[in-house]
Amino acid sequence: MSVGEMLAATVPMARTLGLEFLETTPERAVVRLPDQADYHNHVGGPHAGAMFTLAESASGAIVIAAFGDQLARAVPLAVKAEIGYKKLAMGVVTATATLGRPIADVVAELDAGERPEFPVEIAITREDGAVTGEMTVVWTLRPNKPNA
Repeated sequence: MSVGEMLAATVPMARTLGLEFLETTPERAVVRLPDQADYHNHVGGPHAGAMFTLAESASGAIVIAAFGDQLARAVPLAVKAEIGYKKLAMGVVTATATLGRPIADVVAELDAGERPEFPVEIAITREDGAVTGEMTVVWTLRPNKPNA
């Protein structure tokens, strides 16, 4: 099962919005939100909440792709998110996520018994390539508690 299939199967909101996981690698995640009238805002484009979910889902996809081998010992959790809406989004929009820190550095902190935090940068674009929004999600890998 691909990362995108796994997220669609386990995250009901991703299924609800019909998100399409186009690419999920440790280097980049690309997720598309189809143009759906049920999720439009008052000006006929995708609702801000739908775009937030799109971008957050892209960030989650890259986190799973990059740190999936760490899931036996740590749980990935979003710590905070900030989004800026830059231009009017209309039609199909796509979120492209990239990690803000090297994977090895994050894993080294986890190995040292720390709870690493790392940013994921996401650009939201229209089909014409214009950037309509930018988001940063800070994630952590919370080490699992040992069985007592």
